Amino acid sequence: MSTNALEQMVEQQVRTWDVLDDRVLAAMRAVPREPFVPRAWRSLAYADCEIALPGGKRMLRPMIVGRILQSLDVRPGERVLEVGTGSGYLTACLLHLGARVRSLELHEPIAAQARENLATLGAAAPVEVLTADAMDLSERSAYDAIVLTASLPVYQPLFEQALRPGGRMFVVVGARAPQQANLVRRASERDFAREPLFETVIEPLEHAPQPPVFGF
Repeated sequence: MSTNALEQMVEQQVRTWDVLDDRVLAAMRAVPREPFVPRAWRSLAYADCEIALPGGKRMLRPMIVGRILQSLDVRPGERVLEVGTGSGYLTACLLHLGARVRSLELHEPIAAQARENLATLGAAAPVEVLTADAMDLSERSAYDAIVLTASLPVYQPLFEQALRPGGRMFVVVGARAPQQANLVRRASERDFAREPLFETVIEPLEHAPQPPVFGF
């Protein structure tokens, strides 16, 4: 691991994008990115870019990972649902913060690689990586925090319904650039609040509904 490159990532990318939570910065210092990056791209493990994964997927940029972790404010022992496992890097950061993670990945080859990546770091115990379509989610009031690593072209209430009262969800919404990153909080059984965080562009969640097309 390049200690200098990791420190530069944290200080020059993550911290400068208003990620100031010491627990988050410590987690990102503690989890090396190289094991989660395909071998051909490992020279870019700490670069400010999206890194290609199999199946046309991409790793989130480090500063977005930092903002996700800071906004969710995950505490030890909390149950977290991750929609879109990808490489498993964000999963590993959540585990380092003490979360118990259930991660859903649509594509089994990607899920299998993530499991292997996490096992390499000895991080497999409190994590469950499942091959599943998140649009089939039917759980209610099950999670303290939820993170969607792909965007929703149209907001889908099924995800917020899986939060426990007091739970938080990070979700990016929008069918075109720029998209809006939001923090959704469940105050009670029926009350939800949505806080806009920042604008970004990430790939859409597969099988998520698209906005209607109007024609004349």
